[in-house]
Amino acid sequence: MTNTLLFAPLLPWALIAVLAVLSAAVVALALVRGLAGWALRALAMLVVLAALTGPVMQQEERAPLSDIVLMLEDESASQKLSTRAAQTAAAADALAARIEARGNTELRRITVPDGQGDEGTRLMGALAEALAEEPRGRIAGIVALSDGRVHDVDRAPDLPAPMHLLLSGTPEDWDRRLIVEAAPAFAILGEPVTLKLRIEDSGAAPEGVTSAPLDIAIDGAEPQRFVLPVGQMIELPITLEHGGRNVIRFSVPEVAGELTARNNAALVQINGMRDRLRVLLVSGEPHPGGRTWRNLLKSDSSVDLVHFTILRPMEKQDGVPVAELSLIAFPTRELFLEKIDDFDLIIFDRYKRRGLLPSLYLENVANYVRRGGAVLIAAGPDFASADSIYRSPLAPVVPARPSARVVEQGYLPKVTDLGARHPVTSGLLKDAADHQRAEGREVDEDTPPWGRWLRQVEVEALSGTTVMSGVEDRPLLVLDRVGEGRVALLASDQAWLWDRGFEGGGPQAGLLKRLAHWMMKEPELEEEALIAEAEGQSLRIIRRTLGESIGAVTVTTPEGVEVKVPLEKTAEGRFEALFEGPQIGLYRLSEGDLSIVAGLGPAAPKEFEQTIASGEALAPVIGETRGAIMALSDGVPALRDVRAGRPAAGRGWIGLTPRGAYETLALKQIALLPAWLVLLLASGLILAGWLREGRR
Repeated sequence: MTNTLLFAPLLPWALIAVLAVLSAAVVALALVRGLAGWALRALAMLVVLAALTGPVMQQEERAPLSDIVLMLEDESASQKLSTRAAQTAAAADALAARIEARGNTELRRITVPDGQGDEGTRLMGALAEALAEEPRGRIAGIVALSDGRVHDVDRAPDLPAPMHLLLSGTPEDWDRRLIVEAAPAFAILGEPVTLKLRIEDSGAAPEGVTSAPLDIAIDGAEPQRFVLPVGQMIELPITLEHGGRNVIRFSVPEVAGELTARNNAALVQINGMRDRLRVLLVSGEPHPGGRTWRNLLKSDSSVDLVHFTILRPMEKQDGVPVAELSLIAFPTRELFLEKIDDFDLIIFDRYKRRGLLPSLYLENVANYVRRGGAVLIAAGPDFASADSIYRSPLAPVVPARPSARVVEQGYLPKVTDLGARHPVTSGLLKDAADHQRAEGREVDEDTPPWGRWLRQVEVEALSGTTVMSGVEDRPLLVLDRVGEGRVALLASDQAWLWDRGFEGGGPQAGLLKRLAHWMMKEPELEEEALIAEAEGQSLRIIRRTLGESIGAVTVTTPEGVEVKVPLEKTAEGRFEALFEGPQIGLYRLSEGDLSIVAGLGPAAPKEFEQTIASGEALAPVIGETRGAIMALSDGVPALRDVRAGRPAAGRGWIGLTPRGAYETLALKQIALLPAWLVLLLASGLILAGWLREGRR
């Protein structure tokens, strides 16, 4: 039972104070005038003033509540290094036994796992959730058992009691890690880019070590080894050799004694881009679609175009002085012999042999293809003539042979079965159908949604892949690989009809752009490709092929475990699967002769960026509560009771603040000056004063 004196004033305290002052003045006046009853009247006024304050005696029946201690046990990935997990578990059990033996104390053990994805240790978040579930007035202390590597300190809640950090690990711990300080997301092919790296030793590292080996592997190839100084930032130039995603893995060999090798590697993904696409366009006999290729290429700001047009055959004799035929002599020797390798693509648009390009030049073009160049032949009737470019040293690299017949009739170009799987033509039907629907036109599912062409050169495919056909299913577009290069033959000069909207037009721009980019080896247009796209903690695996089926993809995890992943057909020539990565790091994927590498998050997760135990991050939070940071290697500290606001730690001990919380079971209030008593006392004292004065 607890008694408490309370006041419930009937008037504002300011007014009561004014009445008290007036009462004191009246009593003083009576005293000065020598009135005999002044003391009794003063007592009467005091009773009235006391009654106005409303004094009440409150009686409470209380039940004491126990104190609560929160114990946060860090079970994140970095806590599994060395013997930290066992050390932390033993310390937690010992500390729990001491807290439970303290009496009138409850223990809340809170496990702190890894955050989602690569969030790291979210200890403050777990603490905030625990505080939200408990009465803050009962929290006597907070004890965290961790390595101190917390990644959400900025979200620390307001703490109602002292917090202490007991650090895991030992003074002998040391670790080596690789840090990529700067790496670009994009780079120009053939031009060096600079990456900034640093090898750092932390903790009780071996003395006298000044250098360490570094292995560099690009796209999963065999790594090259270099030796770098430890503790210094190094600028490393790297030149990308292919477009698209380049995955570069840097790694430092594990050294005996270091805590972990998970932070000895770094993964950098750089997209390779061409600075400018250099195209040489050789136009022959003028025709209505003569500017199709030029307009297409000039519309792309990333293309540098050199256009070589033959407008006047050599046999034409009209008396025009040679000096007036052109402003400058066209540098054919320089283009076709000396600088031919500077071009990414050469296009022959209705070109036939006129003697302007000697056989030596055309033979050099064939060699250019074998070395990795690209040639596109847009054929007209000239391709079937005796002066055809096929009847030149270029013939060995041309994938189809003309029959000397030109078919002059209307026909609908069709995508072949292989063409439906090839990236160049697989999307033509869909693109054209979507365009017609956007214009409000109906689409016939059995008929290609584009207009006719009116001419085709009859050819016989000798090699490569026929992706489009024309009259009587004869080859219309043939793609081939020759040596390291690529060749395409379009057996018609009528693509411009689509551009002009003839009979509704067609996807001419899309076809020619994809064709040109395939020839320039853009990775997204490879017909045989294995692709892995990271989506959070998942890998979307995509396999493009010209075949009817494929095998399962073998995925090798960062720990070296191989997993067979079957793929499902999602479209013609396209198979996909979604693979849930068990951890962050570098994954290797292979299927048949194809293999790639892909990364989920950084090669070294946030938990392993800093592995040496340290209380530096939590020091400001703990300092505000006057708690302590102690090492478990020095033993589990004792527990003491401390008053609120006093230092809560000392040599070998940590403090808990008893809260003295209670629960009120019953409440009773008794008025000390009830109205009847006030009336009786006041009137009695006033009457006595009056009688006293009257008797005198």
